Amino acid sequence: MDLSNLKPAENSTKTNKRVGRGQGSGKGGTSTRGHKGQKSRSGYSKKVGFEGGQMPLQRRVPKFGFTNISRKEYKGINIETLEKLAEKKGLTTIDVEALVDAGLVKKNALVKILGNGTLTKKLEVKAHAFSKSAQEAIEKVEGTIVKL
Repeated sequence: MDLSNLKPAENSTKTNKRVGRGQGSGKGGTSTRGHKGQKSRSGYSKKVGFEGGQMPLQRRVPKFGFTNISRKEYKGINIETLEKLAEKKGLTTIDVEALVDAGLVKKNALVKILGNGTLTKKLEVKAHAFSKSAQEAIEKVEGTIVKL
C-alpha cells in the first residue's frame, strides 16, 4: 500500500456539486435555475396539483353525493359458508380469527353473518353483527351467537 492506492471511505464524500458558490465553481451565476421567471426566485413552491394554469384534475372531475365519515363497512358472510368451513376444518366455534385463517376476511374487517343458505350443525358463532334470518337459523339448530 502506498499513497497512490488511497481512496476515501465509501459514502464519506459528497458527489453533488454545491450551486451558487461563485463563477469558479462552475455552478455560479444563475445557479442552474435558468434566467428570470418564478422558478428562478428564492422561496418558490408551486401548489399541490398545479398544472401550469390548466384547470387542475381535482377541479375538472365532477363531485356529487355525500360520504358519511362514520359509516361502518361490514364484510358479509353467509351461514352456508360457515357450514362449509365447519365441515372442512372440523370446527364447533367460528370466530373472526377462523375466518381470517380461511382467507374469507381481512384481519381488521368487521364481520356480519347473513342468513343465506341452511345450517345443520350446532355452532357457536362470534361476529360483529348478525342479520335476523342468520340469528334465527343459528338458534334454530341450538347454536349460540356472540356479538363482539
